[in-house]
Amino acid sequence: MISPTTPACVAQDDLEPLLLAHLRAAPRSSVKLGTELTGIFFGTDGARADLRDVRTGALRTVHARYVVAADGARSAVRRALGIPLIGPDNLMEGYTTLFRAPLWDVVGEHRHLIYSVTHAAAPGVFVPAGPSDRWLYGGAGAPDDHRTARLIRLGAGVPDLPVRIEQARHFSSGAQIAERWASGCVFLAGDAAHRVTPRGGTGLNLALHDGYDLGWKLGWVLRGWAPPALLDSYEAERRPVAEYTTARSADPGGSRRAAEQEVRADLGGRIAHVWAGERSTLDLLEPGLTLFAGRGEPAWESAAKALQARVPVALRPLDPVAARAVGAPAGSALLARSDGTPVGVIPTGAEPMASLRAAVAGVARGRCSERPAKAIGSRSVDPAPAPC
Repeated sequence: MISPTTPACVAQDDLEPLLLAHLRAAPRSSVKLGTELTGIFFGTDGARADLRDVRTGALRTVHARYVVAADGARSAVRRALGIPLIGPDNLMEGYTTLFRAPLWDVVGEHRHLIYSVTHAAAPGVFVPAGPSDRWLYGGAGAPDDHRTARLIRLGAGVPDLPVRIEQARHFSSGAQIAERWASGCVFLAGDAAHRVTPRGGTGLNLALHDGYDLGWKLGWVLRGWAPPALLDSYEAERRPVAEYTTARSADPGGSRRAAEQEVRADLGGRIAHVWAGERSTLDLLEPGLTLFAGRGEPAWESAAKALQARVPVALRPLDPVAARAVGAPAGSALLARSDGTPVGVIPTGAEPMASLRAAVAGVARGRCSERPAKAIGSRSVDPAPAPC
């Protein structure tokens, strides 16, 4: 239902070096680590950020056309802008312990991203921290290494399991959303814009989707493909998803809902992950727009090429099975944004040039297409709001 691939357990400290290397390799990018924001001021022409090197104490000022505040739940930028968080705090408290133990031998060949413990004397969760023997254990109360090791053995069902505890920390979480996600040229993203409890583990999902949504819109505006008004659609699109997920994380039964009801919210309305030869449809997305259509449809190819002067439209021809699976059956085409959100399906018999031109113009204006709400649980909402 979600993906034709199996889950991959990649720890944050394994993933971040890959992301950092990718960013540093990008043209015109600059990465400065160990830097503290001491002040931010913005006007009609952009923002001024005052920065301090935490190692040397050196001060400098950076001028930016736009600022993305992705600085976590205690966001200094959000506080500097005077934007409050709305919603309950301290909903869940407990501890997380990083430990090493040969648990892959216990769980078997089927790999998952979270394991709930049903043992009455050891309620908690196991989360793999990579493919090695490193794991996280989360539970209620205060961290205690001796007690935690006993709970890990009980939860694993292996009385003599060798357990080496490396680190433990207390956590407190809430279900909150920033009153607004933008102030002038400054945008909030990730935990700076919304906080969820660990229930369901969807905090990083929300943050990644925020980055995709805001990222492509900033890219279009800075490239001149769309007016700055396109950025107004960022909060309009993402806030309903965050509100739904935040409410679910505050629900004591939020992790035990039916997957078919919740998967759309978690995927954010993204197109299907379908194999197109040796690549996924998600790997075929381009910085502009991507048009998926069946092979041997020359009209779509001509229309996509004719629009290149305005906004890049990449045609991705698919075999009939893949085209149908992604939502573009024979003769039709699916237009998708670079974040994987579908702009819409252009049906069989439509005039390709006129239809594509109208769709591209609508995306650039930030106009959202109309889609019926989906019944999710007991609420009638669309957790993946109409895309721009």
